[in-house]
Amino acid sequence: CKLVLPYFKSTEVFLLETRPKILAQSELRITTIKQDPYTMSKGGQLEGFCMDLLSEVAKKVGLKYKVKLVKDGAYGRQDESGNWNGMIGEVVRGEADLAIAPLTLTAAREKVVGMTKPFMQTGISILLRKDISEGAGFFDFLSPFAPETWVGILIAYMATAASIFIATSKYRVSPGEWSEAQSERNRFSFLYSLWYAAGALTLQGAGPHPKALPGRVICSSWWLFSVVLLACYFSNLSSSKASESSHLTVKGFEDLASQDTIEYGCLAGSSTLAFFKNSNNPVYRRIYEHMERTQSFVSSMDEGVKRAKEGSFAFIGESVSLDLAVARHCELVRVHEVIGMRGYSIAAPLGSPIIKNLSVAILQLSEAGELAYLRSKWWASSCIADKAKPAAVQPHSLKGMFLVLALGLGLGTLLAVLELTFKSRRKAAELQKSCCAVLTEELNLRLKKSSADKPQENADKEKP
Repeated sequence: CKLVLPYFKSTEVFLLETRPKILAQSELRITTIKQDPYTMSKGGQLEGFCMDLLSEVAKKVGLKYKVKLVKDGAYGRQDESGNWNGMIGEVVRGEADLAIAPLTLTAAREKVVGMTKPFMQTGISILLRKDISEGAGFFDFLSPFAPETWVGILIAYMATAASIFIATSKYRVSPGEWSEAQSERNRFSFLYSLWYAAGALTLQGAGPHPKALPGRVICSSWWLFSVVLLACYFSNLSSSKASESSHLTVKGFEDLASQDTIEYGCLAGSSTLAFFKNSNNPVYRRIYEHMERTQSFVSSMDEGVKRAKEGSFAFIGESVSLDLAVARHCELVRVHEVIGMRGYSIAAPLGSPIIKNLSVAILQLSEAGELAYLRSKWWASSCIADKAKPAAVQPHSLKGMFLVLALGLGLGTLLAVLELTFKSRRKAAELQKSCCAVLTEELNLRLKKSSADKPQENADKEKP
């Protein structure tokens, strides 16, 4: 007896250690379901994300398998009598050893089958047509530029008008604009300088134009600034108007539940429906009650996508599947809000020893970046020209324009000062005075506001 007992113990340990290997060496029956891009038929063969995943996992675990499609075309739902249909039902009844598909890991399924670590994370979101858009605002014409940019343009406009006024106005810095300061009419007042700069900014023009070099340098800089600025504005405005349809009135589940214009629904008997049914969130309960009342369910993912493309229907489903629909159909868009995060897993019989090996293989593939590669391979977008709304032009994007304008204003003002300095030197030589004294007199003459000139000008106008 002492010799037989250790023998049976060693045999039991051997069987436990080799059970996964025996299971892996036998040909496993694997059930799946057709859904693009997880499993698809091509030339009598099955291909897709799940088939590639199964191939990679099989290499790591060392299993042989044979894939077949589920008989009833369902994922797996429990009826009132407690029986399961679909792939989950086949695994429970022993008709299949594994089920590989976008099977959502739920508590109800975990009770009857074993589930591996998730090979993909997903959630619940909303699919809509892009042309379900919000109304245009009164000030949408300001959207091409950011508020900071508009402030910078206003400052540049005022600075340019002030520079034109200083450089070209009568009694100001540049003497080249006038020959007889006392008799000539003042053309470039500050108000006229504002009007002149506004005319150049709208490409309408205004006259008369500056005659001296300083004024012309300032105006040329402003003209160049205006041309580039208008080109940026109209380009961004055109792109913004062309893609207005990407703005959604429904930006989340609360917006969806608060409106009655757009019909919405989800896949019948899916885990998405179960999420809304079991939720205590008042918004989600309203969505579930609306779907139950209107019976706005769809029988398949393709039907949901088709109804969303037709318009006035929002399809609620797994965010990963909706992303695929957006990649395939350019007129569709998925809202940013994602709720009820969960994962897709491989299902096996409850207590199956191969679950551990499959989970380890999935984690290894994830850490090696293989799962991300498969995702990018099968979710590649066919929308080549995706016209997303451009962002408003920020001030730093136009810093070159502002620099050119600043250099032009500075150069024009400097030329005006140099011109006045040279005239003061000539006048100082004639009057036998100091150049600084004459320059001070000239500056005082131009920079002080003479109230006596205005009555004189009015009197000249009244003379016949």
